[in-house]
Amino acid sequence: MRQIAVLPYRTETAAVDAPIQILLITSRGTGRWVIPKGKPMNGLPPHAAAAREAEEEAGVLGAACPTPLGSFRYRKRRSSGASVWTDVDVFPFAVTEELEAWEEEHQRERRWFTLAEAARSVDEEDLRALIRTFGAREFRAAAQSTRIIKAVAHKTGINAMFAWFQKLLPQQAHFFDLFEQQAATLVAGADALARLLQGGPARSQHVKEIEEREHDADDITREVLQSVRRTFLTPFDRAAITSLITTMDDAIDEMQQAAGAVDLYDITEFEPEMRDMAAIIVDAARLTAEAVPLLRKIADNGARLHELTERLVRMEGHADEIHAAGLKRLYRETARKEREPLHFIVRQEMFKRLERVVDRFEDLANEIDGLVIDHA
Repeated sequence: MRQIAVLPYRTETAAVDAPIQILLITSRGTGRWVIPKGKPMNGLPPHAAAAREAEEEAGVLGAACPTPLGSFRYRKRRSSGASVWTDVDVFPFAVTEELEAWEEEHQRERRWFTLAEAARSVDEEDLRALIRTFGAREFRAAAQSTRIIKAVAHKTGINAMFAWFQKLLPQQAHFFDLFEQQAATLVAGADALARLLQGGPARSQHVKEIEEREHDADDITREVLQSVRRTFLTPFDRAAITSLITTMDDAIDEMQQAAGAVDLYDITEFEPEMRDMAAIIVDAARLTAEAVPLLRKIADNGARLHELTERLVRMEGHADEIHAAGLKRLYRETARKEREPLHFIVRQEMFKRLERVVDRFEDLANEIDGLVIDHA
């Protein structure tokens, strides 16, 4: 058998060790912790069917990325008592709203877990591995090591004699802090863009939020460029630092342009392919937020960085296919229903804006890959 599922997540930017939380639900039969899943539905793409299961089983709405995260296998027990192997394709699902009432609220419990807790709570080994790969494991391990080293130094005073020398060196970690702040603006902007394309009365609020994140990104970019000019030693080549931060800034700029098009053309309804592209943007921002901290120890994290950038490039290719399919369907509908050509032109512009956002994430993947090649 084959099934589809979502891995519902939300980003907790205030938490250092567990920035991502996973939503699990209990199964109706055994009460064990699982993710929302079900059978494919006729007439719906797999990720859209999985999103509907999330609404019915877990009472959550959000953006389901059309590019699957991976799959896992488990034995499903049927009503006859027999069990069959079932392969489940899992799609990342950025939760934007939790419903107070939903179809199966009296049949299941839902709860947010940290990545580590979620992995421990599920029974399926493949699903456990899938959840564990959903976060920056290497960075958290590096952060833990740093805390241990600092604790030892505080107890022993061993590094006190080097304090005077450290003050003479430029604060290279400042660049990494700014990179991570920029990645956080991408996540916030992408989430707001996904909510904007879901429609609803809060459109102006979402547009304003994206504009504010774009201003934040400009401030961070300006600070990085000024720091590069002042700093004698840098963690990477100056050109690499400049290119990385400006590429991230370009991504949020394109989000702002897309939001501006919504506001300018007064678009209130969005094509399903547009929402799919927005979901890809959300997941691309999440992957970026995982990849950037790994640059602190690039030699140790080269393999994981390559995995992340490879997925970003694959998602960009998927977005191109969705873009082409959406335009083709829109053109046929416009001709069949004899709509004004302006209807097609406006939505074509919107598709183009979204495609540019995804393209910037591919550029960012290439920038990170270049750093890995040079330094790992």
